[in-house]
Amino acid sequence: MARAFDRLGKVVLLAGLATALVAGPTAMPLRAQDVLSATPAGDWPLYARNHAGDRYSPLTQITRDNVDQLQQAWTYRLRPEGGASILAGTVPVVVDGVMFLPLGNAVVALEAHSGRELWRHPIAEGLARRAVTYWPGDRRTGPRLFYNPGNSIVALNPRTGQIDRRFADNGTLTWDGARYSYPPSVFRDTLVIGALTPEIPRARGPEDDGDTRAFDARTGAFKWRFNTIPHEGEFGNDTWQNEGWRDRPGANMWIWYTTADVATNTLYMTLGSPGPNYWGADRPGNNLFANSVVALDIATGERKWHFQTIHHELWDWDLPAPPVLFDVTVNGQRIPALAETGKNGLMYILNRNTGEPIHGVNEMLVGRGDVPGEWYSPTQPMPVRPGPLQRMTWTPDDVVTAEDTNAEHAAACRALLDSYGGSFYNSGPFTPFFLHREGDPPRASINMPHNGGSVWGGSAADPTTGFVYINITEGGSIGWIEERDPAGNYGNGTNGSNQPYDRGSLQGPGAYSGFNASFTTPQGQRVTLPCIRPPWGRMFAVNANTGEVAWAVNLGTTPQLADGKRETGANNSAGGAMVTAGGLVFIGATSDGVFRAFDTRSGTVLWDEQLQYTANTIPISYQGRDGRQYVAVIASGGTAMGTLRNEAGSPANEERLITWALPN
Repeated sequence: MARAFDRLGKVVLLAGLATALVAGPTAMPLRAQDVLSATPAGDWPLYARNHAGDRYSPLTQITRDNVDQLQQAWTYRLRPEGGASILAGTVPVVVDGVMFLPLGNAVVALEAHSGRELWRHPIAEGLARRAVTYWPGDRRTGPRLFYNPGNSIVALNPRTGQIDRRFADNGTLTWDGARYSYPPSVFRDTLVIGALTPEIPRARGPEDDGDTRAFDARTGAFKWRFNTIPHEGEFGNDTWQNEGWRDRPGANMWIWYTTADVATNTLYMTLGSPGPNYWGADRPGNNLFANSVVALDIATGERKWHFQTIHHELWDWDLPAPPVLFDVTVNGQRIPALAETGKNGLMYILNRNTGEPIHGVNEMLVGRGDVPGEWYSPTQPMPVRPGPLQRMTWTPDDVVTAEDTNAEHAAACRALLDSYGGSFYNSGPFTPFFLHREGDPPRASINMPHNGGSVWGGSAADPTTGFVYINITEGGSIGWIEERDPAGNYGNGTNGSNQPYDRGSLQGPGAYSGFNASFTTPQGQRVTLPCIRPPWGRMFAVNANTGEVAWAVNLGTTPQLADGKRETGANNSAGGAMVTAGGLVFIGATSDGVFRAFDTRSGTVLWDEQLQYTANTIPISYQGRDGRQYVAVIASGGTAMGTLRNEAGSPANEERLITWALPN
């Protein structure tokens, strides 16, 4: 087992002799930890492969010419005892032919070309999910593997799976402040964590702050903390009127990985909405740094720049996945860039050194609601290019017909619309919700999207072309703002809130009413589908050099519909794509449970395979010790056709990590 890490040890020694990178006043010397910024071609050592988060594999054995020959190589059953659904979003990492994977109740190391288990580290308390973090160490400290069992960071020796007792307090790091249940991101010798906060107006204590924290990867010592809601005297505090910043939860980096430009020592955070989600009368102003990309100095946590994508957030469109980093060429000039896409389906392409839009952003006048005391931003930032990647407007002509789906579903959609008076209010992007009092006619807004756009799956990018690949889900959120019922269930994280208003609909309290309706198949299956006309899911290629969409194709199918109507696109909010030098985009994510490979040039599907479970995560590609290129993905989600069951009618618990390769 020791030889699995011999090559990394040699790389570490060489990297320690590297000269400084000149990239401005905050640039730092290239050190041992920077080996991951020049990732060996056969490795996938971070969640999104590298610090840039581009999910780009330079391997070329598998190409658009031979991808149709892919065969399953080996599989690994995740949790035979059950419970593998908790592994949604989980991505293994691969270093020098060894794969590391969290299973909730354990962390395992596998031989990456065979699936043979090399060691298993059991977790007695808590759950390890999403990923583990590999740190290559330095000349003083050996490599480490970090995981989070719920609200702490534990360090393992990646050679043995044993706890590295030299880190923090006997191998475990804890902290004061908000809970964070995911592994840290690592840049140089710095571990970075986000925060998970309640969706209420006022924090219950210091455990509810949304701040980002950093620690030393060698010792676990605290390094810095960034106040994501600026305190008095800090930059951005004036965007919170009436002291709305004070004791405010939210504006947190809730995602389980982030990205950085190590050459310029810059970390990029994506921050969520301030609490509470749908009412902000007690926080007038634009509310920095909520819904912003914030660039920080990795070493100090000092802000370099920020870009806010939503002013005074009222839709729960918090930024999910971090930006993807690459370079573009505009008018013959090479520009360091990033692309950030959120739940509303808007992609912002920015200069990653300055935060300035590369293809333009306009402040667009938007609609205003009528909730008493609410503060509405008169404008919102809309990118000039690319335009919206999904529909942001709605009219009654957008309701599905029997020709789109079937007569029963179309009738159910019309009945739902009729129950709201025959129409919804929509003013385009950032449509507001209006006050509804008990006894009022059911006047509802429809806001596009609903649990759609781009969620935590984020983007992949080809750094050799400047093309960005992203999956988008379409849908509509319907309802209003109502006086809050103290006994009502308004969603996760809202218990104990004393806010006077919140989201509601004819279905009752809460913001989770979509414009969807159900029908029954001939086999007796009850199926719920969107009531807007297809497509409901698409795959995009954006040429970030120009800001134009290069191609867009449907992503996913609806197998419960009749032949000839199934090519609808499908919900794909549970995962994202990767791209390879072989000219391929691989993605699962769709509710139909199909794993696909697209041609990067045209969007043509060149290969697909029906899985027993949805691959509700991001795929990876790596090279095994046998010299073969592998594609791998975790398939642990339910599909549109229901849960796989055994002969006794119980869940089969056959969720697996699946790998593919070309025939020997």
